[in-house]
Amino acid sequence: MAAACARLQLPVPTVRTVKLFAAEATGLVVELPQWRYPVVCHTDTGTLQYDNFQNRWGDEAHLHAFLQKYAVEKTKLEARKAGHSASEQLLADGSIRVQIAVGG
Repeated sequence: MAAACARLQLPVPTVRTVKLFAAEATGLVVELPQWRYPVVCHTDTGTLQYDNFQNRWGDEAHLHAFLQKYAVEKTKLEARKAGHSASEQLLADGSIRVQIAVGG
């Protein structure tokens, strides 16, 4: 998640307890630009907790960009762990193609 935040020039995520609108949440906290409340990532379950009040307290486009970058970085990391190489290509529609070369 730190690599995804770095790509988006966001603060380094930290584990802490934060206040959301009607609750508190503890987990890996990601601060998205212009969001009133942070996103809390529960890495043990793979779930996210956040309050953006139907885009009024934070544009979901920022969340989607973070999730896209996280998916790319996690894929490349896991490929390297398995001894493969990975490369990425930004496509015209904004999506990212990740190619994995088995065996490096």
